[in-house]
Amino acid sequence: MNFPYKTTFVGPMSWLRAAFVLLSLAGCTTVGPDYVPPSMPVSGDWHTQLKGGPTAEEGDPQKLAAWWTTLNDPELSSLMERAVAGNPDLKKARARIREARARRGLAKTELFPTLDGAGSATWKHSSKDTGTGKTSDLYAASFDAGWELDIFGGVRRSVEAAQADLQASQEDLRDVLVSLLAELALNYLDVRTLQVRFAVAEANLQTQSETYQLTELRYEAGLSDELAVQQARYNVANTRSQIPALRTGLEEAMNRIAVLLGEHPGEVHDELEKRGPIPVTPVKVAVGVPADILRRRPDVRRAERELAAQTARIGVATADLYPKFRLSGSIGLETLSMRNLFSVGTQTLSGGPGITWAIFDAGAIRRNIEVQSALQEQYLIAYQTALLSALEEVENALVAYAEEQERRESLREAAQAAEKAVELAQQKYQAGLTDFSIVLDAQRSLLSFQQELAQSEGTVTSNLVRLYKAVGGGWTSMAHTEKNIVHDTGERNGIEE
Repeated sequence: MNFPYKTTFVGPMSWLRAAFVLLSLAGCTTVGPDYVPPSMPVSGDWHTQLKGGPTAEEGDPQKLAAWWTTLNDPELSSLMERAVAGNPDLKKARARIREARARRGLAKTELFPTLDGAGSATWKHSSKDTGTGKTSDLYAASFDAGWELDIFGGVRRSVEAAQADLQASQEDLRDVLVSLLAELALNYLDVRTLQVRFAVAEANLQTQSETYQLTELRYEAGLSDELAVQQARYNVANTRSQIPALRTGLEEAMNRIAVLLGEHPGEVHDELEKRGPIPVTPVKVAVGVPADILRRRPDVRRAERELAAQTARIGVATADLYPKFRLSGSIGLETLSMRNLFSVGTQTLSGGPGITWAIFDAGAIRRNIEVQSALQEQYLIAYQTALLSALEEVENALVAYAEEQERRESLREAAQAAEKAVELAQQKYQAGLTDFSIVLDAQRSLLSFQQELAQSEGTVTSNLVRLYKAVGGGWTSMAHTEKNIVHDTGERNGIEE
């Protein structure tokens, strides 16, 4: 319940003195807690042993901003540029920034006075029983001004919250960009990996088909039994059965790339159908130290800004505990005749300060302060969780990148040995020195090892992409590609510090 108490000073000098007093009070107090960035201890070194390329050195900002260029793949670089320009999620994130900027501007308007203009023409005919029975006209025009003084800082806190919300939305754009570039690269690597696996399957199918024809010839010549023919036959069929699954995966990866670019599925098939190698990872990758995650990861930065915004909202809620002061005034003209509206003596003037104060509200204001404080605690926990999750993601990416490289080397050795075993087994089989089952087993092993090797080569590069994503690489590239959306203050759309 609200019981406003309002005082009006009649004399102009008294009004001016009261206005001066209220204006001198405005801006001298800001209630609620002042935001202090949270301090969370972070280890100076990574738990995972750095091997296989990653180092704790501070990386080159330009290389980290465009990390995909280290893979030396022009097609991938072209896709990245097109994704930044056309991706729907990035467009949505940009729209959220424009919304947050407008909300900040809306909050700032509460700091300034308002001025309204009004005019009216009234015609009235009174009753003969209750009045004169005459018709009268009333013409009026006025300018009304009002200003609620932000003495206790509630409006300033709301502006502070809106500013932090804007910064959080800018970090959200950056986070969307980091995820987009990583997802696009991973799908591109899927395309190249599947193409290599497709080539492996075709080469093995060709070799196995030739072996199948050889077993038929030997069977017809009485040099072999039908068992070898059927074994060679199902070996060919089994390899052929793998090709449709590879083709399906390839189509899905290409379609996903098209959608990430903001294009219709199928529109990138022509440029990607030409087979290319799996991009090779660089020898050295600078990932920095754990403390660098605090300033690199957009999701951690966003969580910190959301915490700042919620801290300011406690001040907005606290300001409702205190009285609100308002200055108001009106200058106008009022006459019974339209032609006399601007004549001397038709002017009206009124004004004065006012105060409203919630005396009894059944504890609603204090409950709202408790709500905002509890939300602040939740945002603090969310910030801490975001940081821990970021560190976890980096640690896992470091392990995966290093261990997959070791696995790849073992598979490469196994594939080389299997290739030699197939050659020897075929020679012995043709010379009649061994059973066909030895050839069959060797060909199966070769196909398996070559497929796993191709998969592992793609996984190594994919794990590097995940590592770059984990350390927050890529979002600063927006500063080089986004120049068409400009802040009302002249700064680019949340892409520069």
